[in-house]
Amino acid sequence: MKHELERKTEETMQNLYAGIRDILLTARNKVYRAANSEMVQAYWNIGRLIVEHEQNGNTRAEYGKQLLQQLSERLSAEFGKGFDERNLRNMRAFYLAFPIWNAVRSELTWTHYRLLLKVENEAARTWYMNEAIASAWSSRQLDRQISTLYYERLLASRDKAPVKQEAEEKMAPLKAEDFIKNPYVLEFLDLKDYPALRETELEQALIDKIRDFLLELGRGFCFVARQKLMRYDDEDFYIDLVFYHSILKCHVLIDLKIGKLSHADVGQMDSYIRMFDDLYKNDDDNPTIGLILCSQTNEAVVKYSVLNDAKQMFATKYILTLPSEKELQAQIEKERKIIENSFKE
Repeated sequence: MKHELERKTEETMQNLYAGIRDILLTARNKVYRAANSEMVQAYWNIGRLIVEHEQNGNTRAEYGKQLLQQLSERLSAEFGKGFDERNLRNMRAFYLAFPIWNAVRSELTWTHYRLLLKVENEAARTWYMNEAIASAWSSRQLDRQISTLYYERLLASRDKAPVKQEAEEKMAPLKAEDFIKNPYVLEFLDLKDYPALRETELEQALIDKIRDFLLELGRGFCFVARQKLMRYDDEDFYIDLVFYHSILKCHVLIDLKIGKLSHADVGQMDSYIRMFDDLYKNDDDNPTIGLILCSQTNEAVVKYSVLNDAKQMFATKYILTLPSEKELQAQIEKERKIIENSFKE
């Protein structure tokens, strides 16, 4: 009798939880879709105004470049991220690709439209748009279909069924949060994204300690940012720590890994350095340095990477100025043990 009562109680709780969960997810999706719809319309109108302004004025390329640069500076100062020159160019291209507002479908996000703008073939672009709506593709799923030439392969295939089946099987399943998390919506609403909350407690605590340790060394480290966001096309990349070194006259990127160093880690850091130099390096800065710190007992590794064939004098200088592997290894191991013990208490 007791077990039967417990079973019914648990069943009732599960049903109640499921009902509340559905209400919350539905409400979240409605808020998200409403915000996204307003954002897409606002960006279309911004693109329209830019095009109309260009048509009424000087349409030379140099004029257009200066216009977008000035707009970007003013809009970013007042409305924050999301209005760099690249995004303004996308808004302009968005209006030119869909000059009639009725042709824009509110079911798709701004990220969807940014991907569609890369499809030069108008027939293919229209097909991807309609298929994304009909099949409820996420932006990542749409990106995959475009990058694998799904439309072109279907068009060239006599038997289309195997092509469709393969595409469906290789599509990653959607999660509820995929509909909610969108950096462009966060920027549009002027909300903050906290990528650090997606990391482990140990890793984040270590990042704090390494930052403090490097600043306390007093060897020219100037703190710039933690979890520095770099955006390329529709992908976001986060660097754990960014410093500027006043002696070396260069930025220092630090990426912390829990575990052994892998080839993928080195490749990722190499990409981070190249991307950072492209986006943030000034003409008078020396090449950016990347440090990968791997925190595992007796296997802490430090890798230095200097690109663009740095001069030997600079190479010698950074070896003497930056902390040694032994210094960093000892500090990581010391802090790791302290932090792990604090979690056990």
